[in-house]
Amino acid sequence: MTRICIVPRVEGLAGGASFRNKFEDGLRTRGVDVTHDLAALSDAVLVLAGTRNLLPLWRARRRGIRVVQRLDGINWVHRKRNTGSGHFLRAEYGNFILSFIRSRRADRIIYQSEFSRNWWNEWYGEARVPSTVIHNGVDLNVYSAGRVGNPPCPPCKILLVEGNLGGGYEMGLDNALELAETLKEKHNLAVELTVVGRITDEHRARVAARARVPIQWMGSLPRERIPEIMNSAHLFFSADLHPACPNSVIEALACGLPVAAFDTGALTELVIGDAGRIVPYGSDPWKIGKPDISALAAAALEMSKDLPRFCTAARRHAESALGLDRMVDEYLKVLLETDSPRRGGEER
Repeated sequence: MTRICIVPRVEGLAGGASFRNKFEDGLRTRGVDVTHDLAALSDAVLVLAGTRNLLPLWRARRRGIRVVQRLDGINWVHRKRNTGSGHFLRAEYGNFILSFIRSRRADRIIYQSEFSRNWWNEWYGEARVPSTVIHNGVDLNVYSAGRVGNPPCPPCKILLVEGNLGGGYEMGLDNALELAETLKEKHNLAVELTVVGRITDEHRARVAARARVPIQWMGSLPRERIPEIMNSAHLFFSADLHPACPNSVIEALACGLPVAAFDTGALTELVIGDAGRIVPYGSDPWKIGKPDISALAAAALEMSKDLPRFCTAARRHAESALGLDRMVDEYLKVLLETDSPRRGGEER
């Protein structure tokens, strides 16, 4: 039986943990065994970003086991905002581990987007091993469009889903709130904002005290609740700056939920045509400048006036390019390929 070792065994609800659970389910449906023990016999190792178990990883590679590293983005916000000395050190240590594995341990690299590959090449130089880009995928049966243009709009229900709304990423919630308030006050559109993700009580109270639109605070939710929440909204706001390949955006598209976002990161690779609207940021996002909320509000207003068209386009794009089966098959090609591409080459 084919066996893939996946490290580290990331736990949680979002990011790497969400990918790991979906990917492992996809492997098992194909009869592929999964282990998390680097000492176990396996056909390949998939490193989800980084691992501190560098010696066992080296030993696995010495035994002739292919090591494939899956990379998203680079920790960077801590260099622009004061997130605390502890967070700064963890972020820099994380970057060191990621770059060390990329340069010294990996046989192949899978980037989650072209944006991610270009970012790593620009900051750390081109890798010495072959690389490819594979966008994340989603189970199109679990994340499905339960409605087109419903529930009734207005009120226009805007959804924000982030694993963590702290650690320097508080501006995502600030932008979502300003978007909702601009739609209400400038465009006379009744709006409700739903927020899913970890947030401190202090931060939530501070935002709620100044909000001029209704906010529904959902906190962290079990993964199985997300499709239900997405099917109760009209628009999805992608809050992250320079996201490598956000799972929440792909899940929203699969649910027929059009995406409103600023043009940063990989979003233009994921949100195609009428699947949403991506607008210029309006200032330098690398300096976390003030974004052009007016432009984003105009785009959101356009979508709110023709939701059936945009919802249908979002779902169709997910079906054509962002399915879980496609993603799993593409990963297996890299993990188990028998050919030896020219070292340093790039694949697509």
